[in-house]
Amino acid sequence: MRDLVNLFIAGLDRGANFALIALGLTLVFGTLGVVNFAHGALFMLGAFVLLGTRYFFETKFITDTSAEPIRDFLGNEVFPQISLGEYLFGAGAGSWMAENALLLGIIVTIVFMSLIAWAIERGIIRFFYRRPHADQILVTFGLAVVLGEIVRAMVGASGITMTDMRPPWLEGTFKIGSFDMEKYRAFLVVIAGLIIAGVFALIQMTRFGMIIRSGMQDRQMVGLLGINIQRRFTLMFILGSVIAGLAGLFYVPTASFSNNLGMEFLVIAFVVVVVGGMGSISGAVLAGFVLGIAQTVSSHAAIEALIPGLNKVIIYLVAVIILLTLPRGLLGRRGVMEE
Repeated sequence: MRDLVNLFIAGLDRGANFALIALGLTLVFGTLGVVNFAHGALFMLGAFVLLGTRYFFETKFITDTSAEPIRDFLGNEVFPQISLGEYLFGAGAGSWMAENALLLGIIVTIVFMSLIAWAIERGIIRFFYRRPHADQILVTFGLAVVLGEIVRAMVGASGITMTDMRPPWLEGTFKIGSFDMEKYRAFLVVIAGLIIAGVFALIQMTRFGMIIRSGMQDRQMVGLLGINIQRRFTLMFILGSVIAGLAGLFYVPTASFSNNLGMEFLVIAFVVVVVGGMGSISGAVLAGFVLGIAQTVSSHAAIEALIPGLNKVIIYLVAVIILLTLPRGLLGRRGVMEE
C-alpha cells in the first residue's frame, strides 16, 4: 500500500505533463475550432529549445580553462581567455546559467514558441478556421512531419539523452508525511497548477476570455461590434502553442530527446482530450491527471509481474472504459464534434 501511495504521488507529475499538453490542444480546439495535428511537434520544439539553451550556455558562457591562450607574434595574449558569460556578468555566471538552463529555458521557450506559433497561425492556420476538420488535420499533420524532419536533420535520428538538466536545487527528494516525493516532480506539479489556473482565469474571468467565447459563438457579430476577433484568435493559438512547448520543456529532463517525441505525445494528447471531452478545458485537465496516475500506478513491479506490459496500454484501456460509459468523455459538451 505504501508503494502504491508513493506511485500515486509520483504519478502527479506525469498527470501534470499530460494535462499541460492536452490543455494546449483543447484550448486551440475549444476556442478556435481547429484540430491541430501539429501540436505534438510544438511539444517537441519546446524540448528542443531546452536542449539548445543548455548547449549554448555550456559552449558560450563557460570558460575553457584547458584552452591555450591566443598570442600575437611577440608572445602577448591578444584576447583574455574568458567566456562571454563571465565577461558580461562576472566570474561563475556561465556555470550558474548552465546549471539553471531549465529556468532560463522557460523564458526562451515562451519567446521562441510565440514567434513560431505566430508564423504558423498567420501563414497557415487562419486560412482553415472555417474549413472542414479533415482539411485541418491534413495540413497540420503535414506541418508536423516537416517540423520533425527539420529537427531530425539538426540532432540526428538516434536521439539525445539529456542529462543534468535539472537545477541542483531540484535534485533529491523531500517528505510528504511519511511518503517521499522528488523535488522536480513537485516543482512540475506546482508549475502546471499555476499554468492551468492562469488559463482558467483568463478564459472565464477576463474581458479577453469573454470576447473569445463570444467570437466562437458568433464571429461576425463580434466583428460588427468593432472588435478585432482575428487578432485575439491569433493570441489564443500562441497561448496554446506556448503551453505545449512548456510541457515539452518540463518533460525531457526525465527522458531522452528525439524527433519522434512529437508524434508519440500527439497520440497521448488526443486520447486525453477525447477522454476529457472534446472542447472541454476542465475535462482535458482532469483526464490528464487520471491517465497519468493510472499509467504510473500500473508500472508498479507487482502489477507488472501480474500483467506484463499493462503500463503500455493502460491509457487506452482506461479511455475505452470511460468512453463506453460516457460517450462524450468526462466533461464533454453536447454537439461538439457530433455533426
